[in-house]
Amino acid sequence: MSKTLSEQISKEVDKRRTFAIISHPDAGKTTLTEKLLLFGGAIRLAGTVKARKASKHATSDWMEIEKQRGISVTSSVMQFDYNGHRVNILDTPGHQDFSEDTYRTLTAADSAVMLIDVAKGVEAQTIKLFQVCAKRGIPIFTFINKLDREGRSPFELMEEIEQVLGIRSVPMNWPIGMGRDLCGVYDRAKNQVELFQGDDHSVIKVQKVEDYHDPVIREMAGQFLHDQLCEELELLDVAGDPFDFEKVKRGELTPVFFGSAINNFGVQTFLENFLQLAPKPAPRQTIEGLLEPTDEKFSGYIFKIQANMNPAHRDRIAFLRVCSGKFERGMAVKHVRVGKEIKLSQPQQFLAQDRDIVQEAYPGDIIGLFDPGIFRIGDSLSQGSEVTFDELPTFSPELFARVTVKNALKHKQYQKGVDQLTEEGTIQVFYSTGTFDETILGVVGQLQFEVFEYRMKAEYGVEVLLQRLPFQFGRWVVGDSIDPAKFRINSQLVKDKKDNYVALFENEYAMRTAIDKMPDVKFLETAP
Repeated sequence: MSKTLSEQISKEVDKRRTFAIISHPDAGKTTLTEKLLLFGGAIRLAGTVKARKASKHATSDWMEIEKQRGISVTSSVMQFDYNGHRVNILDTPGHQDFSEDTYRTLTAADSAVMLIDVAKGVEAQTIKLFQVCAKRGIPIFTFINKLDREGRSPFELMEEIEQVLGIRSVPMNWPIGMGRDLCGVYDRAKNQVELFQGDDHSVIKVQKVEDYHDPVIREMAGQFLHDQLCEELELLDVAGDPFDFEKVKRGELTPVFFGSAINNFGVQTFLENFLQLAPKPAPRQTIEGLLEPTDEKFSGYIFKIQANMNPAHRDRIAFLRVCSGKFERGMAVKHVRVGKEIKLSQPQQFLAQDRDIVQEAYPGDIIGLFDPGIFRIGDSLSQGSEVTFDELPTFSPELFARVTVKNALKHKQYQKGVDQLTEEGTIQVFYSTGTFDETILGVVGQLQFEVFEYRMKAEYGVEVLLQRLPFQFGRWVVGDSIDPAKFRINSQLVKDKKDNYVALFENEYAMRTAIDKMPDVKFLETAP
């Protein structure tokens, strides 16, 4: 293979930034995504989520149920170019009911942007998602949002980030005022101020200054706010953490940016700084060891499957993260799990529901492959030697329901819907091991059941009945001495789609009892 191809791959890898945005619901994640796309020239008008009654739905929310509820329930992928970088944003559902989809999506990201509401601070879902990122050791950048509203002091928020998440923070800019008094932010590295102009804050002016004592700031912000700014920044200079790029890369220090996504305030500064600091696509762990992105042979893995992105065509799209080499439309690759060569003829790239056929892609890019039903989450595709990436985890559900079809004549459509939504990861399906043939669904959150019912009816024309079951825990059971008779009180033994045993428990006491009775058996929180 020619040296020029190797150089080309290396150059393209250097340009790429692939990141996920994580937050608690309502912290403004979809709004921030929209504004980043706006700066990338990807959309002309950012559709704010608040204006739901108007026709402007957010670009990254495409499923009908998302538009009705004003929430993101699936992970979207968007790509744009900015300042010589190729940016891939993985917009994940903020709603905790969809955390499993989010966990899997985070495996395809090289860094994460953690969005925090200035008034609410670090919230429950942010903690969960942060832990997934921390486990993978990926760099985390923090954007403290909604500065146009009254909130907590920046020092208090930094302290909370450290105490709750266990990560130190270094502010890259600092707010001048807050809420009604917000008049700008001071960029610590560049010695410049970004200032609101006019009553409606519609104009943002960037001005170079000597340092934060510059009388220009006093003139624009007034004496009180300028004195406050100087006092806070002097304290930060003495007691704050210094910026340390190596610590950021290891996920031990998070750069913090303050802004207001809805007003575009601080967003461009954040984007420009982030693109300079965020890592390019990193080597990936495979069964054989680390695989470098600059390796000339193409490889990638499927981290998400989405059925019916275009309901008119009943299509299924498998989302693939390119991990090494150069992807070219029409190329033949090895589908490692099934051991067959397949041709990738209709690859697509996304701006939410708008798609383009892609001719080529490089490590860090996310492409959509038309799926006739041959892909599963975690599948590896490679050119040349077989590459198998570390398997994506399947997490234990917390809610369970028995599912039956209302109209027995629609059993075929029902089965197709259950199979496809299981492969997508929307639900997990279990089958009873006893005399009664039951299908049990497991989900992480209640809203997933509602989405399952909605999509079965809207996309497959099937009405289902869900009967909630009292189980709260599911554990994969592994061992030679599994005794089904020991799962009769407050528990049930079922099988997953891969025929693994799974024990469902009504409470922690029932689970502990089973574990004590079978010391030679392993009870696992994620699928073996």
